[in-house]
Amino acid sequence: MSPVTPETLPRHELVGLSVSVTGADNPDLVGIEGEVVTETTKTLGIERDRQAGARDGSGASDGSTRVSHVPKTGTTFEFDLPAALGASGAQVVAVEGRRLVARSARRTENTGDSKWR
Repeated sequence: MSPVTPETLPRHELVGLSVSVTGADNPDLVGIEGEVVTETTKTLGIERDRQAGARDGSGASDGSTRVSHVPKTGTTFEFDLPAALGASGAQVVAVEGRRLVARSARRTENTGDSKWR
């Protein structure tokens, strides 16, 4: 498969990419950031550090993680694309979640009659 570019991001595997939620119908989801660890047809599972400071006020991380399942529809994501070989700096790409609503296997296929190609 071709390299991930801002134009082709919706057609690629998202698991393993760094992501942040920058807009959502549910304001509680805005600000979630971490790494995509799972994907379903309608959600992204984002693993993030759990902050111990949320309870005790210390602000220190206890090292544990939490997976937040964020709906794709009604959400805007920003993905950090790693710098390509020979290119300088990483890129940040904003994607409307509605463009990602599909089974990942179907969205990433490159054969047959697919609206994603």
